[in-house]
This record gives sequence, C-alpha cells and structure tokens, in this order.
Amino acid sequence: MSPPPAGGGPPDFARFAAEVVGPRAGETDRAPGLAPELIREVAATGLLGAMIPADYGGLALDAPAFGRACAEVGSWCTATRALLTVQNMVAGAIARWGTPEQRRRWLPGLADGSRLAAFCLTEADAGSDAAAVATEVAAKDGGWVVDGRKLWVTAGAVADLFLVVGTMAGAPTAVVLERGTPGLRVEPVGDRLLGMRGALVAHVGLVGCRAPAGARLGPVGAGFSHVAAVALDLGRHSVAWGSAGLAEGCLREAVRYATVRRQFGRPLAEHQLIRRLLSDMVVRARSARQLCRAASAAHAAREPDAVQETMVAKYAASTAAFANAADAVQIHGAAGCTTDHPVERFLRDAKTQQIIEGTDQMHQLGVCELALREYGGPLRAAAEGAR
Repeated sequence: MSPPPAGGGPPDFARFAAEVVGPRAGETDRAPGLAPELIREVAATGLLGAMIPADYGGLALDAPAFGRACAEVGSWCTATRALLTVQNMVAGAIARWGTPEQRRRWLPGLADGSRLAAFCLTEADAGSDAAAVATEVAAKDGGWVVDGRKLWVTAGAVADLFLVVGTMAGAPTAVVLERGTPGLRVEPVGDRLLGMRGALVAHVGLVGCRAPAGARLGPVGAGFSHVAAVALDLGRHSVAWGSAGLAEGCLREAVRYATVRRQFGRPLAEHQLIRRLLSDMVVRARSARQLCRAASAAHAAREPDAVQETMVAKYAASTAAFANAADAVQIHGAAGCTTDHPVERFLRDAKTQQIIEGTDQMHQLGVCELALREYGGPLRAAAEGAR
C-alpha cells in the first residue's frame, strides 16, 4: 500500500490505484473476482470506510474527496471501484438511519473492512421501478421474517451484511441480514456478466430468513423513500466519479498506444483522424469530471438540487465512459478486441455503468425534470404575464 502523505492523512489513492489496483485488474476480470488479498489491501487504505464517521473508524471523507478516490480506482478497475461503492452505500444508510446500537454494531467492521456489505434491491420485476419490490418482510415472534429473491447484488458473493429492501403489508421496509442467517442463499453469477466480472456479483435467495428486532433499519414504510434513497444517491455519486475515471483511463490507454503504434511510417498520434478521436476523448473526460465536481459541491453545500445534480453527473459520465471506451478500442484496432489490452475490458465495464444505479434513460427523465423546474416556471410566468 502507498504510504500516507507527509504530515498524516489518507493514503495517496492515485498512487495506490496505479501501483496496486491497476496491475491486478486483468486478473480480477478473468478470475473472476476480487482476490481476498487485494480486498485486504484496499481495506488497509481506509477506502472501504471512506465516508463512515471517524467515531466509528472511518476516514470521514467528504463527497468531493470520496469522488476523487472513486475516479482514481475506477480509471484502472471498475470491479474494485464497485466494492467501494456498495460498501459505502450500505454504511451511509446505516450511518444516516441506524440507531446508536446499529451504528456501534455494524459500522466499525465496515470501516476496517473486516465486514463487507451488499445492497439488495433489484428483483426480477423491480429494476428501474424499484418501488415494485415483492420481497416480503413480516413481523414474527418479536423479530422479522424475510422472503424473496434479489438479483445482481454487487459483492453478494462475499458479503457479511445484506441490506435488503422489501415490503411489509405494502409499506417499503429495510432490514439488515447477516451472512449465515438460515434461509439466506448466495448464488454467484461469475463470468456470465458482460462487465464488472470481478465485482463478486450474486443473486441472493431469501427463504424464511429470521432476523431479530434490531435488524430493521429505519421505520416501516421508509425502506425506499429514506433508507434506499440515501444508499442510491451515494451509489450514483460513486458510479459517476468512477465513470469519469474510466473515461480518463480509456484516454490514458489510447494515448499510450497511439504514441507507440506506427502506421504509414509514423505514430498513430500523428494522423489527423486519430487526433480527432483523442481530442473528443479529452473533452468528454474533462467534462465528466467537471460535472462530478459540481455534483459533489452541491452535496457538500446541501443544496436542494444535489440529488438531481448527481443524476446529471452520472448520466454524463457513464455516457462519456462508453464513448471513450469505444474510441479507445477503435484506436487499438484488432488489438483492442483482445484481452491483451485493457480497453476491451473497459468497453464491457463502461456499458454496465450506463445501466447500474439508474439507467441512462431513467436519468434522462430526471435531468429533464431539473431543466423544466429551473427554466419552465419562469417561462410560464412570463408567458402568462404577457397575456
């Protein structure tokens, strides 16, 4: 692990990502799955508890600092960045809505990485329509019984804590289940994934899972509007920054290749059409990072449109990542269609970023609402005043 900077403080995440995460990214993708030793090294940086309060052992990073860390890691390995995302999603929900006892019980282990977390929301008929979850939570004998099936759970294959969003008599309710709970079955997805193959994704079966009274997180009825909303917003923030980093990683690899590969007697980088591709990649990557900065600043300032600004950043950054990945493969030519170069993996990973934590299409709806609210009201008022 990279040493902390002089004078203390968090480690050099850029150096850690380049020296530790990057060299193992291909292996992580092919294995598939993050190796336990790599997870331990990531945990040693404090990144798994990046946004957890210092009182519980976390780094207590603010939104901009956490975002930059996600970008650094994401520029090398999306699967590793996904682990940071889900860990901090669950920790953020517990820190915000957990009781003092729940915080003391779960946050220290999440902060030091001795416990890994998974966020269980998606189901066969509940993806973009997250409110359609069918997992049932029922009160029984002073505790809870959970029945359902969750899909595409990042880190589900190795998680120790599962934040499950279900419904109790029609009221969205969140509970935290621990690995080993009778009736909880984990089904690793493995290399069936297009991208993020190393993210230890699994389906999670819940059959009569018994949980104690203290397992419920937040009030009954607030499972989606409060608990899941906090987690999803943190997730989008992390994915946005990670996608911006991925767009930059694609640019890095494209420039490297274009400066050494020669065609017609000179490097690719000296050909005008290649320069056009590279220049577009620069603009996309820098634009994505700027929008991520704006979203982080909005969160740090607790601005009312912070959630919508994160949607803007996530939509723009995931779009930029996929476009840059496609251009990076194009610049590499046939070599870019093989596992000899990371751009092939980047292209697969980038497509998944346009789907997870809200599809591009769902974000387009949110972005449009932001525009209508910002400009539509004054325009309507002006039009009515002119009548």
